Amino acid sequence: MPDSPAKFTPGNNLAIKTPPDQWEPTVAFYEKTLGFERVPKSCDDTVAFKFGDKTLWVDCSPNMSQAEIWLEIVTNDTKAAAELLKSGGAVRCDEIEPLPEDFDALWIKNPAGIVHLISGEE
Repeated sequence: MPDSPAKFTPGNNLAIKTPPDQWEPTVAFYEKTLGFERVPKSCDDTVAFKFGDKTLWVDCSPNMSQAEIWLEIVTNDTKAAAELLKSGGAVRCDEIEPLPEDFDALWIKNPAGIVHLISGEE
């Protein structure tokens, strides 16, 4: 692995992307079965829960056939991080979900296919 100025820390967000037929039962599981507290949601097909010091997002994702876990990782240098991650076997997949143009971030899949949002420090 080459030397890199990129440093990594866990982000504040975890996401469960669910097909539409699994979304409501999944939301009910976290809210009613586990008793997790909802936080203000961003839209009709996304519910956020307090998850310790993190936020767990449960997203209804019409293009999914099965649920997936997506993780956020924060870096001090997204350009250096992209190079380091590529050399470590990660695959860029920015087309997976649009990001705002002014948001310093990229999407990758790790070697096992788990999606990660790599975002710059704020």
